[in-house]
Amino acid sequence: MTSMHVENVNKSFGNNHVLKNISLSVQSGEFVSVLGPSGCGKTTLLKLIAGLEMQDSGHVYIGGACCDNVPARKRGAVIVFQDFALFPHMTVKQNIDFGLAVKKISRSERERKIMAMLDVMQISDKAEFYPRALSGGQKQRVALARACVLEPRVLLLDEPFSNLDPGLRDDMREFVSKLQRELGITTILVTHDKEEAFMLSGRVAVIIDGCLQQYDTPENIYKKPHTVLVSDFIGEANYISGMISNYHFSCALGDFDAAELVDGEAKLMLRYDQLIISNSKGMPCRIISKVYKGNVTTYRVEIEKSETLGLPEALTLKINSSDSSFEPGHKAFIRVADRAGHVLR
Repeated sequence: MTSMHVENVNKSFGNNHVLKNISLSVQSGEFVSVLGPSGCGKTTLLKLIAGLEMQDSGHVYIGGACCDNVPARKRGAVIVFQDFALFPHMTVKQNIDFGLAVKKISRSERERKIMAMLDVMQISDKAEFYPRALSGGQKQRVALARACVLEPRVLLLDEPFSNLDPGLRDDMREFVSKLQRELGITTILVTHDKEEAFMLSGRVAVIIDGCLQQYDTPENIYKKPHTVLVSDFIGEANYISGMISNYHFSCALGDFDAAELVDGEAKLMLRYDQLIISNSKGMPCRIISKVYKGNVTTYRVEIEKSETLGLPEALTLKINSSDSSFEPGHKAFIRVADRAGHVLR
């Protein structure tokens, strides 16, 4: 297994500064996701690691060795692209064999490796099929097999599930997660889907506007984003204004820990699922609207202005709840879930 590290990497295309001083380390055998909106530089970062593009400044290390002057074919970092990029005139077996043949591995050894990989990917019965005869999931497995049979030091996945139907996408996510654990390959997944990143990765790097905004566990990125920018990208949230004094934040919903933030104005971030609505216990509110979504119902509620609570005007919040019994116009009560809420500047 092999570690990977990029250090202070910058990349521009003309006047477009795509990657801005990115530093990122991935441990041996780790599965990391690079998450961000379209056009933020995610795929460019993968290409720099693989050696398909060259950074303007900074360095790429694989296995502790600098790869800046190492050509792509010798880096041991293999990309699986979202369109699979299979050779249409080759069978499944021939597609998987392609990289091995280029490396001039003996025919008998290639045959052994191919058959083993077909078995791992559960596509042995498709060995003589051409890509046009395969489903999307089967093409995905062939693309993965072609990459993994080379025993790469680092496996790079460029939005590999984006072209699959929702049900098949979930199946392939589970398959890839299991495969990565079994093979122990250091893996970097690029995606714009936060659910996918959170499901598959031990750590997630959030890149927005070419900058690494946060590199953390999925739970911390969801519950404790470093910035409003990260918070908004990851998911919908309520923001309640207040003040920090002596590392404590006070607002209409109560007092909260402000960690090491200095005194002054700040905001409390509360995800919709971090507020609890009930018929009793908490602050009185009125249901403004209700949207039923199946396993969850989103309510918009209003807390009336109150001098006691320090509310010069009404406060509107959104709540996700498994309880769909509340109706617009009804009175209810809300409270913050235990250990919920995160203070942002």
